[in-house]
Amino acid sequence: MDSSQPGDTALPPSAMVQLSPSESWALVREAVVGRLAVIVGESPEIFPVNHVVDHGTVVFRTARGTKLSAALENPAVAFEVDGYDAVNGDAWSVVVKGRAEEVKDMYDVLEVIELPIFPWHAAPKPRYMRIDAETITGRRFHVVGGTTSEASVPDEGSFDQT
Repeated sequence: MDSSQPGDTALPPSAMVQLSPSESWALVREAVVGRLAVIVGESPEIFPVNHVVDHGTVVFRTARGTKLSAALENPAVAFEVDGYDAVNGDAWSVVVKGRAEEVKDMYDVLEVIELPIFPWHAAPKPRYMRIDAETITGRRFHVVGGTTSEASVPDEGSFDQT
């Protein structure tokens, strides 16, 4: 997924840039899938989830199971998305830390049911979870030795206007 913005240029090889909260939220919004980190017993577990950003929170669907029970038992969670810009050779990562809660209030359920959350797995995902963000941090850095590709945008003068 190319997350570069118009005018972006590659970072110097040693640079790591802290992203602002608004830049970080923009990347979370663009990401197709993220990773939910929860504690199961005494061990961390990580689950891929489809998500949407809604009013400064992260919302995802789930079913009964380890992910749901762990988030309800210990609501302190982390959520991470990342990506790589093959044109510039830059990578980015955003981490949201907060508290997960099941969406149960009737009015809240009616709101989240309209959100465009489309799980990849065919099994029903009838439960909605919301991560109320306490912190969001993001960074962008150049990948040393990373693969880059040329942008496939032709020069203005290369079009034949006959």
